[in-house]
Parts: sequence; structure tokens; C-alpha cells
Amino acid sequence: MDGEISPLIGGFFSAMGESVPQPAGELARSVVLIGMMGAGKTAIGRALSATLGVPMRDSDVEIVESSQLTIAEIFERYGEPFFREKEGQVIARLLDGPPCILSTGGGAWLSPANREMLLEQASVVWLEADLPLLWSRVKHKTHRPLLHTDDPRATLAELLKARTPAYALAPDKVTVRPEWSIDATADKVLEILRSNGTLLETTSR
Repeated sequence: MDGEISPLIGGFFSAMGESVPQPAGELARSVVLIGMMGAGKTAIGRALSATLGVPMRDSDVEIVESSQLTIAEIFERYGEPFFREKEGQVIARLLDGPPCILSTGGGAWLSPANREMLLEQASVVWLEADLPLLWSRVKHKTHRPLLHTDDPRATLAELLKARTPAYALAPDKVTVRPEWSIDATADKVLEILRSNGTLLETTSR
């Protein structure tokens, strides 16, 4: 029959001959991914965005677009304190919008003001990853201003050690495994969102 929608099959439905993703549920509030550079916040965020049918936001990308400067250029010209101030303002603006997946810079969670804001308005998930995995992902990157040192691996290790106690304050955590695919890691996050009431089941009509 023309215009008839077939039953759900494998998370998709067919309408007018086209396959359209069926959202896995409805978000009660935004989801914020925190963790070190290289933990996979952006990649996992994009996967969650596609699965849930909600926008993906990245605070670093928003800062770059609004300032027309790279993160490295902002650090060089104005310093890290200036960047952190703008970061907090951007996060506040993004949280004021409809529920989304928000990826934050690795240092955003370190600010007590940011932590309070994020915990009050969103569901926070820490993507925990160990040093070997993080280093394997960032060692060839050139856009990480905090790693522009004589020994970037040692700097990364110091950052991980210093930041882990703050990350551990997050209410939920997924420990990222090197053998996991992006989708597998995203599924672990979805399990948490279902269990803590952030992801509400929807019924098909």
C-alpha cells in the first residue's frame, strides 16, 4: 500500500522505499562526555548522536568557530586561563539548548564551576583510558597545545595523573578498551544512560 510503513526491522523502518534510522530512545537531558584527550569523546559523541537522533556539540569546535582561531592560537595569544573562561561560557550556552551530546575539552571538568553546572544540567559520563591507549591516539597530532613540550608523552602522563582524581568525581564511567570499536564503546555509554534514567524508551506508533 502506498505510504504504508512496514514493521520495525533491526532498528530501521522502510518508508517509500528508503531506510530511515529509528532513534534508540529519547534523552531526558543532555549527555556530556568528559575525559583526557584521545579518550574518544568526539568519536563516541558522534556515534551517540547518530544513534539517538540528537545534535552533537563539541565545546572546542564552538570556541574555534566563534573566535576564528585554533585552540593552539588561543593558548599562544591569550593563555590557558582566557581559554578556560571562554570554554565555561560556551558550555553554559550549549546546555541551555535542547538535549544534545556534548563533548568537552579535557580540562573543562577540572573547573569546579563547570562541574557544578554540568552535574546540575546534564548526565556526565567519564571515558576513562590508560596512558598507552591515549598516547597511541595523540602522538601524531599537532593540534594539542598542552603537548607542545620537549617530552609530550611524559607531559601526557603528568596530565593524566593530575586530572584523574577530578574525572573520578563523575557519576558514571566507561573504561575504554583498545579492542573496542567506536560503536561498541557507544553501546556501553547507552547502557549507562538507560540505567540512570537519562535515556527514555520510546514506543513505536
